[in-house]
Amino acid sequence: MTAPIEATRLTRSFGAEIAVDDIDLEVGTGEIHAIVGLNGAGKTTLMRLLLGMLHPDSGIASILGYDTEDATSAVWGRVGHLIEVPFAYPELTVKENIVASALLHSVPTSSIGTAVDRVVEQFELGHWANRRARVLSLGNRQRLGLASALVHEPSVLILDEPANALDPAGVVFTRDLLRQYAREHAAVLVSSHHLDQLARVAHTITVMHRGRQVGMLDPAGVDLEQSFFEIVHRSDMAIREAQP
Repeated sequence: MTAPIEATRLTRSFGAEIAVDDIDLEVGTGEIHAIVGLNGAGKTTLMRLLLGMLHPDSGIASILGYDTEDATSAVWGRVGHLIEVPFAYPELTVKENIVASALLHSVPTSSIGTAVDRVVEQFELGHWANRRARVLSLGNRQRLGLASALVHEPSVLILDEPANALDPAGVVFTRDLLRQYAREHAAVLVSSHHLDQLARVAHTITVMHRGRQVGMLDPAGVDLEQSFFEIVHRSDMAIREAQP
């Protein structure tokens, strides 16, 4: 059975730099799969490939059983994502931005009002619902980005640093939200620098370094930070030893 999110020998370069190097990855239904790595490890590029925002040099990226090169609007309508800085039209209000996202994800017109009200309440955006997005703080802009990503109740979630700029309450809320979507049989791929937070929700943790998969972390491990740096160090040492 095909996993909702799959990468098969996925590679992407930018000039002479290999950003994603021969990645194999699967995220099953009901699974939270976390990717961790230092800045420049290739996490965001991998997510962009899986979302069809970038074309691979080689390999296959697939979503819900479809090659991203061939996926239709109906397929993308079942995907929610937040990559790097949350996108919002600055001159639209919070509610108008979420409505726009609902329309882009083919939420039936008759259901849009209910869907928008649901996420406005869920993400505690009621106070800012009629304010323009350009006046929001970074934290509330992140909440808006998450609300827009989830307004259509997707079955696949790809989130890059979803807790970025959120206060401690927002971090806990986001963690609970990921658990909820996994329980409701969504496939969740998430990246973060916060190993302790990921360990509380992830079923699988993949370590990326210099574009490659270099190891796995046990979410139940005792000292994830030390284990992470040991994996990265071993990878760097192996590269040095392989050099002439």
